[in-house]
Amino acid sequence: MPTIAGELADAHVIKHPSLLRAVLRLSGKGDSVQTGIYKFDMPENVFSVAYRLATGTSGLPPVRITFVEGVTVREAAARVASALPDITAEDFLSAAEGQEGYLFPDTYFFSSSVDADTIIATMRANFTAKMAPLMDDVSVSSHPLADIVTMASLVEKEGRSSEVRHMVAGILWNRLERGMPLQVDVVFGYIFNRTTYSPSLADLKVDSPYNTYTHKGLPPGPIDNPGLDSLEAAVHPTKTSYLFYLTDKNGAMHYATTYAGHQANQRKYLP
Repeated sequence: MPTIAGELADAHVIKHPSLLRAVLRLSGKGDSVQTGIYKFDMPENVFSVAYRLATGTSGLPPVRITFVEGVTVREAAARVASALPDITAEDFLSAAEGQEGYLFPDTYFFSSSVDADTIIATMRANFTAKMAPLMDDVSVSSHPLADIVTMASLVEKEGRSSEVRHMVAGILWNRLERGMPLQVDVVFGYIFNRTTYSPSLADLKVDSPYNTYTHKGLPPGPIDNPGLDSLEAAVHPTKTSYLFYLTDKNGAMHYATTYAGHQANQRKYLP
């Protein structure tokens, strides 16, 4: 605290550093000054400065960061490092370990002195709040929350509209119930850390637990952080007998109940 008071005096924010130390000590805040960067546009009285130091009122505008639906932890780390230079991507990745899928995509406003742990805690709390209305339905479903979130992360990348997401969720749950591999291409973007999902023949054989062509069941965890609509789709999928779907070159979806029907759709709608 003596160093801080001296720096504020040198910067002509206060006149008497000893008085600031005394005010903080008498208020019981002498040892709990909030660290960070503070902006003082003009000299302030000692009581105002003491209050700001004790409460972390920096005087700086909050930093706005938007995480889009389907953002991965790796992408979020790069976004945070760009917006908050004091936090490296590695800092964020370390703090977010094991949190893929549970960091709710939204627009947030953070103090410029925020740390990675606080960002993660804020995003996780938002996920909990957004999921709260769905938790009764999750509890009576046949799927644990972890599976719901993983399914939602697939649906987020597979569907471009709410209607399609609900349809895709129903189809993928149908495939799981029948012991069929999911065979979704979006996992390859996660496996190879890229934004394109069209796998090559070699990609389809990659040795990864996230490869839904070579491994039955859900991937071992989410592949991104899904938005609320995808989470709702995973909880309340559209019930059909479909087992297959494809997207044509115009973005339209085509469904089939049998592999023969799926092959017919491929011949008809894919170049």
